[in-house]
Amino acid sequence: MRAGGEQRPFRPDAATAAERVCWPADWGTRFLLTVDVEEEFDWTRPPDRAQRATTAMRAFPQAHRRFADAGVALACMVDYPVAVDRDAAAILRDVAADGGSAIGAQLHAWVTPPFDEPLTPANSYAGNLPRALEAAKLDAITAAIDQAVGRRPIAYRAGRYGIGPATPALLRERGYRIDSSIRAAYDYGVDGGPDFSRVAAHAFRRDGMLELPLTTMFTGAARRWGSALYATLGRIPRAAAARARLLSRVALTPEDMPATAARAAVDAAIADGVGLLVFSFHSPSLVPGHTPYVRDAADLAAFWRWWSVMLDHLDGRGVPPTTLAAVLDAVG
Repeated sequence: MRAGGEQRPFRPDAATAAERVCWPADWGTRFLLTVDVEEEFDWTRPPDRAQRATTAMRAFPQAHRRFADAGVALACMVDYPVAVDRDAAAILRDVAADGGSAIGAQLHAWVTPPFDEPLTPANSYAGNLPRALEAAKLDAITAAIDQAVGRRPIAYRAGRYGIGPATPALLRERGYRIDSSIRAAYDYGVDGGPDFSRVAAHAFRRDGMLELPLTTMFTGAARRWGSALYATLGRIPRAAAARARLLSRVALTPEDMPATAARAAVDAAIADGVGLLVFSFHSPSLVPGHTPYVRDAADLAAFWRWWSVMLDHLDGRGVPPTTLAAVLDAVG
């Protein structure tokens, strides 16, 4: 506990060698595309329970077709406002019927009933809630997705990556097998979120769950010192280190990550033996004006160019797409 009784952020340990997934000999390196399928809200303001619109889902079928035409299945992490919207649910059923895509759950605590907690920044991370309340919200989103698509989800992502110490057991009790809530090498402790600075990009098993961290790699001449060095640098030194190509932290997402940096991160992941690259983006980015990453038509065009460049690079490096089902089959 901190001074004054404030709880310290949840800080998972690095995976041990025994916890890391040993992929089959013929697996090589593959990539998984996850999508945070969620409502639209103002990213510049605190979470608001009244912001529940799902109009951006109208763009989802076209995006799904574009990825499907490229041979890429989607792992859709769906939150409550989307799951209970009739039109959005119909879209999700079509996506799930493509033979490779899957529908998982995403828990945005502030828009998922029951609403028994005060709306604070710390409480937007579901893992900070009392165990019974986190469980009740998890039951609500699980049931909503089951009703929407006719199948209980087995993959989970906490909104804002907000897992806590009780989350793995709660997931396991409800039949979940995969958690993809960890954003490797990121620290959200400044406003009460978890600290993943000790967790690397490799998939691992812990507490009965298969953990698939969102891939983050350190690139540059000093990348071997990665997380430890990055943590010692302030915001301005980090920017200077990136400009000097000494050290950059790069997540595999088109949202605020240049394609050149992401290509370098893919190459670093391959060099480090990361067997599964986990990409992500937010579904409202498919329509201009809903996220800070896609503000206008030019940004949307850049979003799709990013994917064109990245898919070409992955293909050139011999990294094929995979699915959640194939991942489960591979790990046994």
